[in-house]
Amino acid sequence: MTRRRDSSRARPTISGRRPRRPIAAAVTAAVLFPTLFSASACGGPAGASTGADDLTVMTWAPSGTGSADRPGMTALAESIGRDVNVKGGLSGHRLHVITCNEHNTADGAKACAQQAVDAKAVAVLGSYSQWGDAFMPMLERAGIPLIGGYGLSQPEFSSPLSYPVDGGMPALIAGSGRQLVDAGCKAVSLIRPDTPAGDNLLGYLGNALKPAGIKLLDVKAPEQSSDYSQVVRKAIGRDDPGNCVTSALAAEPTSNLLDAYRRQNVKNTRIASVIGSVQQSVVDSTGGDAGPLAGAFVTSWYPPESAKTWDGLRAVVRSQATDGNAIDVSDPGVQTTWVAYEVFRVVVEKLAAAGRPIEAKSIDALLDSGEGIDVGLTPPLNWGTTNMLPSTESPRLVNTWVTYQVVKGGRMTLQQPGFVDVRWVLTGARSPS
Repeated sequence: MTRRRDSSRARPTISGRRPRRPIAAAVTAAVLFPTLFSASACGGPAGASTGADDLTVMTWAPSGTGSADRPGMTALAESIGRDVNVKGGLSGHRLHVITCNEHNTADGAKACAQQAVDAKAVAVLGSYSQWGDAFMPMLERAGIPLIGGYGLSQPEFSSPLSYPVDGGMPALIAGSGRQLVDAGCKAVSLIRPDTPAGDNLLGYLGNALKPAGIKLLDVKAPEQSSDYSQVVRKAIGRDDPGNCVTSALAAEPTSNLLDAYRRQNVKNTRIASVIGSVQQSVVDSTGGDAGPLAGAFVTSWYPPESAKTWDGLRAVVRSQATDGNAIDVSDPGVQTTWVAYEVFRVVVEKLAAAGRPIEAKSIDALLDSGEGIDVGLTPPLNWGTTNMLPSTESPRLVNTWVTYQVVKGGRMTLQQPGFVDVRWVLTGARSPS
């Protein structure tokens, strides 16, 4: 994480039609020992004391629970804290990062939120939890903003104190649908969790495919299974030319799904997925260019991991500040955490330049003001009233842009330059093309 933007860094470009309401354009401490900038589990700041001018932030994610684990997110947060402070802090403030294992439970999420409240955190950044109904009310009562939550729960897209930096699964599945329309698919099967959240994904995909008259088959799948053979057979059907399959499962179930896909000896059906289900590490583990994902379409919130825009993230992960923790920079949770901390950096710099106090209340006010926040990894982010999604369920879903990628030579690469806006799909509006 750097204090100033590298002007030579590649900028994201935007393709596709603009939404009807365009996104508006646009965040000196001493060197300290690394152990002062992190906490483990929910045990507090590892014996550290905080100064009056310190900025305390929290990041949480599950660990030791199975397929939901995202330890790279908290490891990156701790690494960012060390890296920032070694370089002099943020606008003269030491960054005090505390992390928490929310254990993938509602009680764990509430415990993490309580720790943020007790520590008087000015923000919760880049965290991962499906228990928004448990933790968001606690943050609201304390006036603590959540910046860049992963987007697993509805409150992250509705709470006035939530500032999501991505469009969550709705934007991804809507983008996947439009990517498959452009690919010439005649019929699409969606393999998705048999859950209420999965039901919603079916609606978004249907909105994306309907203008092109593409047939949609709903294939419900268990969230965890060692054998998805029956699911894959249903999705493929007769394996006719023009058949396409897209999936929206977690990474570990997707790997099991791909094993079943490989065993079917598929000849004509094209495969697609969304980021989080498929990322570079999944491509690598399933055989790369010789595996079932060769030529696969992937929809993402961000540019590929190889893009120059991730140079800052890679530099922190490569540095000694990682303290030996393995961090997968292709993990969308890690990437979202990086974007969240970059947004926070820009906000801090703006407040400091204006001579305003850096506290939860002023951070909320700046983010609500309609002033765009541009960190170079997404289109400019703007949570002002006029940029809200016209949706009673997800008004805070302001970043409706995605990237289209394809697996080539075993690497996830951009299928086309820039971002594509899928706001019209999410609102059920008429296709702009």
